[in-house]
Amino acid sequence: MRVLIAEKAQADYARRLEQVLGPDLELVGSDDPQQLPDLAADCQIWLGQPDLLAQVLREGPKPQWLQSTWAGITPFLADGLPRDYLLSRAVGIFGQVMTEYVLCHMLAHERQISAQQAAQARQQWRGELPQSLAGRRVLIVGCGDIGHSMALFLAAFGVELHGIASQAREQGPFIEVASISELPRMAAEADYLINLLPDTPATQNIYNSELFALLKPSAMFINAGRGAAVVDEDLVSALQADRLAAAVIDVCRVEPLPAGHMFWTAPRLLLTGHSSAPTQPALMVKLFVDNLERFQAGQALQGLVDFSRDY
Repeated sequence: MRVLIAEKAQADYARRLEQVLGPDLELVGSDDPQQLPDLAADCQIWLGQPDLLAQVLREGPKPQWLQSTWAGITPFLADGLPRDYLLSRAVGIFGQVMTEYVLCHMLAHERQISAQQAAQARQQWRGELPQSLAGRRVLIVGCGDIGHSMALFLAAFGVELHGIASQAREQGPFIEVASISELPRMAAEADYLINLLPDTPATQNIYNSELFALLKPSAMFINAGRGAAVVDEDLVSALQADRLAAAVIDVCRVEPLPAGHMFWTAPRLLLTGHSSAPTQPALMVKLFVDNLERFQAGQALQGLVDFSRDY
């Protein structure tokens, strides 16, 4: 059985897979879009980046099973691409690293790191005291694999955890998980509003002027989900009008963000360049090997995508 690896780190993936699986699989790989279609033609299984493999699908080859190395699979949902194959997302490997990303910005906000740095540049001794995360109300919008893992990590900091999912449900350690229709009510009470939602028609443009107008002026908005969820102009307007304390934006509608975009100069907005949760090859290989065993046994795959729901 031949496996195509389409990854910038394809040599690392191949080395790790050979250590685990030995000669059981024939591994071929590249990160060159020109080479990948020919390599893919005889491969039943594909492993790699959606941005590379979506181009291969458009050229004609198609796998029996494709394991994405990203949590997001938006490139595979483009018009004209096939949907009659097994596609699995990367799940169970991003919880800690995504929490580290979110937590560092929450702590920096409470400890007033930016103000401290600015005061140091002015050679000014600040007397203002920082605050604590304990008791802060955190709303995680998207309570799937990553959101649930994040909640488990954040619980140790004494925050008040609330969530938003497609449908209301009971889910520890959240105090409440409400449906997406309840986002305005829940967001109005949040100290930290964290978006982790995938990009679907139902999640586009939900962070708009109407929603931002409901937030506490002291609230922080963190978008580590998808850029299409945010109306860019409305977020910048909220920051300019001091209706929002700060925003951390990891994902944008167009990436890389073009020169001249309003995010570059918006007040109290930090851009992090889609770096919140890089895929760690060791964890990804472990997930792939587990799913390979499931695939060969005809069992359900972890992270199997339901194309009718776009995730």
